[in-house]
Amino acid sequence: MHIILVSNRMATARSITLTNGRLALIVVGLIAAVLALSSMLSYLTVRHAAEIRLPALRELLRTVSLEEAGKTHELVRENLSTMATRLGQMQGQLMQLDSLGERIAGLAGVKSNDGKAANFSNSAKTSADGRGGPLTRPDNLTQDGLQRALDEMSRQVEMKSDTLAMLESRLFEERIRKSLLPTALPVPTVIPTSNFGWRPDPFTQQTAMHEGIDFMAEPGTPILAAAAGIVQVAERHPQYGNMVDIDHGNDLVTRYAHALQVFVKPGEFVKRGQRIASVGSTGRSTGPHLHFEVRVGGVAQNPMRFLNQKDALLASRR
Repeated sequence: MHIILVSNRMATARSITLTNGRLALIVVGLIAAVLALSSMLSYLTVRHAAEIRLPALRELLRTVSLEEAGKTHELVRENLSTMATRLGQMQGQLMQLDSLGERIAGLAGVKSNDGKAANFSNSAKTSADGRGGPLTRPDNLTQDGLQRALDEMSRQVEMKSDTLAMLESRLFEERIRKSLLPTALPVPTVIPTSNFGWRPDPFTQQTAMHEGIDFMAEPGTPILAAAAGIVQVAERHPQYGNMVDIDHGNDLVTRYAHALQVFVKPGEFVKRGQRIASVGSTGRSTGPHLHFEVRVGGVAQNPMRFLNQKDALLASRR
């Protein structure tokens, strides 16, 4: 593109040649100048609206500010209401945990004054206790105050949850321990025909140690496991006849002898009250009965010491 400049001051005409590159630079420069001018005008108008004293612009700015402040206030109010509701719910949960914790502690045998129990609150006490203080509702607290209250409540809920987990573990361990003690009668017969201790031997009539107790029963009567455990022995013995030994852990073993039939195998897990054999008169026996032993560390114990615990446990639950 050629541009010819003619002026009275110039003796001759001048010619300017514009290439595409120069023309593009000129267009970009004009656009940049327009944008810069618009930005400056907008800044000066908003920044100095009060000094310029434009009522319409000032009213527009005030309206926008009020709308933003209203939205912020509404959002804060909704957040405070939500936090206050959550605080009330957590307080109710804490009261339920207190009541539940006291009941579980009683079942677990944990007294409130021993060091193993949790420090539950006294929410279950009667209203006769001295109480008081100013009324501070959750909706009257600030957002920071509500957040602190929520954090403290969360900490208390976590502590009480840990305490309940501890009590549950203790109850579970106690339940396992009781299930492994041979306190259940191995046969329906309640009264033994021969007790534990020294007695005249039924064959020689000489004084001999009887390391168990005998229960007379009809042949074929089910023999039941006195406690849960693992079958250690299920075989025929020259003197015990068909016998079963059940390992209950902690070196505690029960023995069931003179059986007619055996229904379990070594290594098998049996539950309390499960049928493991039937009453017979095999081995060194004078008639159908069950010879029942309890051994701790291989040493025979009086089985009645364990069987009597069942009555004690039942009495304690009444």
